[in-house]
This record gives sequence, C-alpha cells and structure tokens, in this order.
Amino acid sequence: MRFTTSAILAILSALGSAVTPPSIDGYSIVWKEEFWGGAGDSVSSSNWDAVLGINTNNDIQTYTDSNSNVQISGGGTLQLVPQKSDAGIWTSARLESTGSWTPAAGKTTRAQGNIRFGSNSQSTKQGMWPAFWMLGDSIRSGTGWPMCGELDLMETVNGLPTAYGTAHCGTYPGGVCNEPTGKGNAVALNDYDWHTWSMEWDRTSNNWSSETITWYLDGNQFHQITGSGVGDEAIWGTLAHSPMYFILNIAIGGDWPGNPNDATVGGYGAMMEVAYVAVYQK
Repeated sequence: MRFTTSAILAILSALGSAVTPPSIDGYSIVWKEEFWGGAGDSVSSSNWDAVLGINTNNDIQTYTDSNSNVQISGGGTLQLVPQKSDAGIWTSARLESTGSWTPAAGKTTRAQGNIRFGSNSQSTKQGMWPAFWMLGDSIRSGTGWPMCGELDLMETVNGLPTAYGTAHCGTYPGGVCNEPTGKGNAVALNDYDWHTWSMEWDRTSNNWSSETITWYLDGNQFHQITGSGVGDEAIWGTLAHSPMYFILNIAIGGDWPGNPNDATVGGYGAMMEVAYVAVYQK
C-alpha cells in the first residue's frame, strides 16, 4: 500500500513523533524549529515572542501567551488554538520569530513550514483567519507598513477550500503593490491535513530586475513575482534584499473574513498546527 506525504505526516503526528524539516538536494538548512517539548509546554522564548495586545484589520481577538491558546503538543508540533469564553470573548495567539533572515545575493533562499488545520467543519469556521507569513525587520525599528515589506506564505479564511500567497510593499493606498490588496494569487486547498508551504527567493541572476520570489504548495508553484514586475529597485529590496522574520497567528474576524457568527466554534478543531519552520539556502 502506498501512502501520500500528507497521510504519512498525519500518522507520525498521531503517534507523537516529530516531523523534521526534510533534506532538499543542493540546499543546506540555515535555521529550523521543530517544536520539541512536553504537552502543554510554552514555545521557546529564545526563538519566538508571543505578541500581546495587537489588533490589525479590525480583528476582534485578544492575543495571549496562555497554553490554552498556544502550546507545544508533546508530539513535536506547535498548536495555536482560538478559544471563546463563556462571556463571548475570543482569544488566540500570535508568535513572531526573534530572529530574521536575509535572502543572500547570488543564492537561492527558501522559507518553509509544514501546517495543518483543525478538523471542525467549514460551517463552524466563520471569522477564522490563520496565517504563516513574514514581515520586514525594519518595522521593528519604525518603518511603517507596507514600506517594510510583507510576504504571506499562506493565509486562509473562514475554513474555505482556498489559500492565498501575497506580497505587500511600497505605499498605501495603491502603489506598485496595489495596496491594500497586494500582489497575490490563490490556490485550492481541498482538505485540512498536513501541507508544506514554501517561498523561494532566487537571487542567482545578480540582477534585481530578473530576481524572483516564488510560492509553492507541496512543491507545486502557485504564485511568482519578479523584480521587473514590481518595477522599483528600492521597493523590491524590501522584499528580496532585506531581513524578514516569521509570524504564525490565528486572527479572529476582521475586514477580510468578517466576524464570527453563532455557529463559529473554537478549540482544537479550529486550531493551526505547525510541525516545523525552516530556512534553507543553496
């Protein structure tokens, strides 16, 4: 009997075995996080900050560092779990990597994560907005959005069978990245099981205008932008030549998904579970 990659990863998770970042021919791993630890443990504070008290896009959750919202599973994964209190207050989690990484000139750099979603039905996920994305590190020193640069490896809303990869850059509104829409594309997501989300910066041409940033789902390309397509060397540099850091979060409500309704359910069935995050280079 043959098993798909998703099936193998699901079996390993069920057995409590961590999924490690795979070897990729020609690439070395620059950094990785495999989320080892006991069930209910907090994520490594040397690698991740739990961001509190931030809301954007009119989302309604309160981010916490409680292990009811963010925890190591004990099976080598990270679980971000939205919760609704008896008073109707939504809480969730947002993690930001303490480190940042710069795509190296003349090389190819890949950011990658392996993620699945809770098994609650789509009808109970109105308002859910999980995301795996990166922000330009310059925002930490005062550069505003979107000039800092943002690259969304994966976003999905309301449990719908579609995910999105998007670049945000330049000025708001409008600008070369057509903000607030950004430069993005959609890809079909037909189940909530394990999938590998990757983004690759190709700087091997040593010419900014022909450099590319490419999005992949399970190794299949679904979006690409080029320096020439952005058309501005300085703005391209915020996406492809500057340090960026990872963000993992589940927002609740907001401008894109709309707010939860009476059928929306939190808990593990609404979670985002992460097996690993890694940075590769060749």
